[in-house]
Amino acid sequence: MDDDADQQHLADPGYALGRLAGALRTALTHEDPATRRRAENRQRGWRSVLEGMATGRLAIGSRTPVRDLPAWVTPEVLRGGFATGVPGAGGPLTEDETRTARRAGVPLDRRALFAYWLTEEGLTRLCELLDSGRYEVTVPEEAALLTVAWLARAGETDAALALVGELAPFAGLLRFTPRPSARPAPDADTVHRWTVAEAGERLARRRTSAAVETQREALAVWQPFGDELLAHWLRTADAGEPVHVLVRAPDDAWLEQGAGLLRRYRELARHHTLCSKHRKPGENLGILRGALEETVAGHRLDARRLGLLRHAVTSMVRRRGLPGSPELTALRREQAVQAALPSHRELARLVLRRLAGLEQRAGVAEVAPLVAPVSEEEARQTGLPRGAALPAGVRRPVETALSAPLGTLVERGIVPSAEVLAELVPQLVAATTAQVYPDPALRSLAGAHHRAFAGRRSLLLLDLQRQVRAEELPWVRAVAGQRVRTATDEVPALALRQLGELAVQAFPGTILPNPLISELAVLARQAELGAPLVEELAADIFMGTFTPKFLAAAGTAAELLGGGSLYERYYAVDYRAVRNLAVLEAGEASVRAAGGGSVARTSPGFAKLCAERAAAATSRRRTAGGSVAANGMVIEQAQILTTHNLATLVHRAGVTPAAGWPELARRCFVTVCRLTGRVHANPRPLRTIKDVAYAWRQLVFHLSLCTPGERARTLAWLSEELTRHPGHVARRLAPALTGLCQVADGGRADEAGGRLLLGWTTEGHWLRGDPAVSAWTGQGRQGRQGKRTGPRTPEGEARPGRRGCGPVAESVALPSANPR
Repeated sequence: MDDDADQQHLADPGYALGRLAGALRTALTHEDPATRRRAENRQRGWRSVLEGMATGRLAIGSRTPVRDLPAWVTPEVLRGGFATGVPGAGGPLTEDETRTARRAGVPLDRRALFAYWLTEEGLTRLCELLDSGRYEVTVPEEAALLTVAWLARAGETDAALALVGELAPFAGLLRFTPRPSARPAPDADTVHRWTVAEAGERLARRRTSAAVETQREALAVWQPFGDELLAHWLRTADAGEPVHVLVRAPDDAWLEQGAGLLRRYRELARHHTLCSKHRKPGENLGILRGALEETVAGHRLDARRLGLLRHAVTSMVRRRGLPGSPELTALRREQAVQAALPSHRELARLVLRRLAGLEQRAGVAEVAPLVAPVSEEEARQTGLPRGAALPAGVRRPVETALSAPLGTLVERGIVPSAEVLAELVPQLVAATTAQVYPDPALRSLAGAHHRAFAGRRSLLLLDLQRQVRAEELPWVRAVAGQRVRTATDEVPALALRQLGELAVQAFPGTILPNPLISELAVLARQAELGAPLVEELAADIFMGTFTPKFLAAAGTAAELLGGGSLYERYYAVDYRAVRNLAVLEAGEASVRAAGGGSVARTSPGFAKLCAERAAAATSRRRTAGGSVAANGMVIEQAQILTTHNLATLVHRAGVTPAAGWPELARRCFVTVCRLTGRVHANPRPLRTIKDVAYAWRQLVFHLSLCTPGERARTLAWLSEELTRHPGHVARRLAPALTGLCQVADGGRADEAGGRLLLGWTTEGHWLRGDPAVSAWTGQGRQGRQGKRTGPRTPEGEARPGRRGCGPVAESVALPSANPR
């Protein structure tokens, strides 16, 4: 499930109005028809949101946002978590429902269909569908009646009747059966980003490039014609250097041939209209053609026109060589080969033919035959040249449809980010979580249901309400008693560790996205590891409170990093105090629970600690409470204290990347440098600076798990690596690297020439300034009261840095503290 849980949001109609305005603008002005249609659908959705808010039918911010619909009904949700009021399983009858109703002889009505499925014939058909595994659950509700059928067959009559009773009030509104499929459930060991149909859609959308076709016309038509025109003029030239044309008077044969060239030019210009250069009178081809027209017409060229003609001829010969020369002939032959290459659109059509015979809703098991060069048979059928290779732009959609183990897709670059990884994980988690059901049919149904539930979008919630979990759905509760604790109990823990290692190792400089955290949390709950995983909170909707799991996650980080780790010292965290706070609030919660009190929904101690740390990170006496930047500073401190799930994955799930922590730290630094490069000349760099700080924090975490020797070698490598990047990147990051090295040597990050690298601030961020003119290029850092801090030489240059940062300090004039 796409779960932004534990966030709070002010349900602002102004946000919905803004999204409606944007959708209307796109629907009216965008050049692409498909984009306009999507925008029209969005604007209808936002109109529904605004109408529902105005009439009171929608309660934006509630777990039950639609009046008279329970929390388990899947709502249609727009960006920002706004429910439209339309249930995801609602709408008009599908084609499958219509066919079923006609076959059963019942009215074309969902309530009538619901009643039919509960007859003996209907239950028999549901059981057959259940056993075949050939069905597709697209929204969770579609698993409901299959669950009823399984319960009835298993003799769980009371549970089946109770479930029917809970579904019956919504039988006329919601779709409770899945769509039959021609193929069984997908292989749990393989995943794919795109289906064959999706790859085909992208190939079909390819358009001919006007620039490429213009170049093709120039190479195939106008360059050869220019050679003919040049050769014709050279027949009037002498043999000297430079070439002087019209030294010999044109004879009648020359004039007749010239007239023929002009007639052919007009014919070419009528049929080949992409190139316009030949029409420009100042271009060489235009000069030669214009002079020929005047000469053929019997007009004598004036001195200016003759000079232009001779200059054009001389420059063409000098640049290309004489027409018919070996050099020019070889060039034109090569250009003809290039011009004869098929267009990307033509090759995309060929690949579409290859894809047409495959299962359209599945991935591709083998990519190579689909992206092979044009075969001899295909050349005869399509007219494409035999052996023509497919360009990367045509191969890529097919490669993205590859069905393979997730690790293989990551290695091949088909999964380029943690966000894309999160899209594919639900299929693997579904197979893992379904193992608790011993019955094969129920296990397949549970897997299909999990995949559908993972696509349920998060709602905008107020007052720390929690997103609906799968365990709350009536059909999932109805079979909860069928779960069996067996030797497979270790499977969720193993899957959590493997997926965690894959995410951390493949994208070490990226924080885990919320959808991926949700899937990992499902595995953690099933494995009963006590692994608190926390989501990223949005600064613009943050209300200053945290749920208890944030403090629990910080306590886990304290167990791993407490006792003087590099991470603890760099961020000046007192993990002993954090651990004591976690123990204290856990004890208070136990006392309340023993006395029959309610479970705590917030952790005031953790919120206070984060706010105090955020206030200490700014020079202002107090942060601008409630501002986005101030909220971001508090949230960032929560991420620092919890390590944003890294400590939980390592300490609770046992994540140990095969590449090793030093390698992950090096990859993080490369990400930091790449992102920092985007800050330069960026008018809006704050989002990028935030990502830089997040990657930097993960770098510090990975370094903290290195041995002392590994850490020293890695720090030295970081210093060397920084010199390989552009100067503005090195100058921006030099203070941060100095601060890190100072902490590694027992000092503080923000003393002397070092800087503590954080992402959020209510002041101007020091990473944003132009390093060419900032105080970091050897002019001395100004203290908060305008005084220069840190020891300086009389000339104002930095003294030699600590060990580990010396090479970088010398290369970018990095200020650093004296050796202790």
